[in-house]
Amino acid sequence: MDYSPPEHHTNASEAEATPRSTSSAVLRALRLLRADDSDSKLQAARDIRRLTKTSQACRRQLADAVGPLVSMLRLDSLELKDAALLALLNLAVKDETNKVNIVDAGALEPIIGFLQSDNVELQEHAAAALLTLSATTINKPVISSSRAIPLLAGILKCGTQQAKIDALMALYNLSTHPDNLNVILQADPITSIVNLLKSCKKSSKTAEKCTALLESLLNFEDGRIALTSEEGGVFAIVDVLENGSLQSREHAVGALLAMCQSDRCKYREPILREGVIPGLLELTVQGTSKSQGNAHTLLRLLRESPYPRSDHQPDTLENIVCNIISQINGEDQSDKAKKMLTEMVQVSMEQTLRHLQQRALVCTPADVPLANCTSEVSSK
Repeated sequence: MDYSPPEHHTNASEAEATPRSTSSAVLRALRLLRADDSDSKLQAARDIRRLTKTSQACRRQLADAVGPLVSMLRLDSLELKDAALLALLNLAVKDETNKVNIVDAGALEPIIGFLQSDNVELQEHAAAALLTLSATTINKPVISSSRAIPLLAGILKCGTQQAKIDALMALYNLSTHPDNLNVILQADPITSIVNLLKSCKKSSKTAEKCTALLESLLNFEDGRIALTSEEGGVFAIVDVLENGSLQSREHAVGALLAMCQSDRCKYREPILREGVIPGLLELTVQGTSKSQGNAHTLLRLLRESPYPRSDHQPDTLENIVCNIISQINGEDQSDKAKKMLTEMVQVSMEQTLRHLQQRALVCTPADVPLANCTSEVSSK
């Protein structure tokens, strides 16, 4: 799913605006925007930004402002450029038509130029604009065919913290379009993604998109080599696998599984070395359905032999894990894994018991007199 930035909260004065006053303000903004003097254009851009901050109706009513605002992006005044960019940014939020029209009006060229600006605020706003515009499928090939991807990777490396986050989200959006992963990989973003992942809260949306993008990039050998060459690269993913949100953990186990499936002999040891077993054990009972399946598969690949040794040793999760534990170097990791296995078995038994108790409480048709049975159409 593509990422779009959230809308701003409405303040009290904006919430109290009447439809008539809003309509009057929209007409005034459009009139000022078409004026010849710079002061009027600046005021119009600021008004449009304010009006479209939270109002979807105003975004529709001000759709005709897109062309003049895009033209303002090419003016010499830095103040006018920034005001126009912020107005376009708000016009595009949660409005697919405006997103497409902004790109069609030629906004990409100046916005991409702003990514290279010495002005930090303009650079930040340009990254935010590309994040918003890349959230719609129609714009992705157009943005991809421009110089945006390597420049976004550059922002991810050297920009402000907010610019880095927006650049990452934009790259994630673009990564869902065919052939873009190769272009993104050529921009050498792995180190920057790992650094951002290390610094952000593991349960955050940023961590989720970092691991999602890494999961896709690790399907390529260049991506896997870059990650394992980065100090703490594999551990950053393991950290999310243990401490991230459910969705982040799903991407994290998917990323590690992609590595191990590509070349088990090459990547098994680097993954085991980072203490992945406790997190995988927890995922087998507490992750999403996809996470649980991937965790089981990865545990099988991580043991000494990916196949059951004999009919006397069935391919149970306990046997798989015991086999892995016996190979782990380091008493702390081994003890932690054993403790997690014990807890996992306990949780599994408790879940099974609750399931049996719930089944015992369910009334079957044979238990209930026919007169008491009713049939209803569920509420729509």
